[in-house]
Amino acid sequence: MNTYRIAVVDDDQHIRQLVETYLQKENMETVGLGSAEEAWELWRTHPPDMWVLDIMLPGMDGFEFCKKIRSDAEVPIIMISARDDEVDKILGIELGSDDYLVKPFSPRELVARVKRQLQRMKKLQLKDEPLPTDAADAYIDLGELRLLLHERRALWRKNEVDLTSKEFDLLKLFVERPNRAFARDEILQLVWGEDYFGSDRAVDHLVKRLRKKMGDLPVEAVWGHGYRLNGGEC
Repeated sequence: MNTYRIAVVDDDQHIRQLVETYLQKENMETVGLGSAEEAWELWRTHPPDMWVLDIMLPGMDGFEFCKKIRSDAEVPIIMISARDDEVDKILGIELGSDDYLVKPFSPRELVARVKRQLQRMKKLQLKDEPLPTDAADAYIDLGELRLLLHERRALWRKNEVDLTSKEFDLLKLFVERPNRAFARDEILQLVWGEDYFGSDRAVDHLVKRLRKKMGDLPVEAVWGHGYRLNGGEC
């Protein structure tokens, strides 16, 4: 059985120790940190499987730290904050957090959310396991876009694009059904999974990241609904 390592980043020592105690009761390894600067050093030297991240930190705040981590990897992040503003929740989701919990919270609820994110991560890891070599060259072509499915690589106008797991899954969804309009809720279910808990603004942020990495990739917004890939423009 895997033992997951959870990093708890909060400058409030009492909250940090409380969260660690409950996670340790579930046979998880924890490391407690009081600042984002310490957390960044941990990420560079011994990255954890997941982050529980306070927003209001001395120095670099949780938003900035989340943005830095998300530019590197899809490791699960749960943000915690004493601020209950909708703007903060939306910003956290847009920057790549997987969940958001407002203080004061039940430690048992936090543990349940941690377990859910770890289950999602495990499913993604199983999906990414290599297939037999006779299937390793399977691909889909759409205009100047090519997806190497079992290698999970994308080529746009003959240039390879470095995509995260969710970015690749979203692009694959669009390429498999070009010109079809997907609702945001539908994209959440197909890319994040049925057990996802969070705002559909995560879809907008993922599309924004995909467009930024792939230049003029013709992903079009469908007003009041969601997004589609214009296959004729690829």
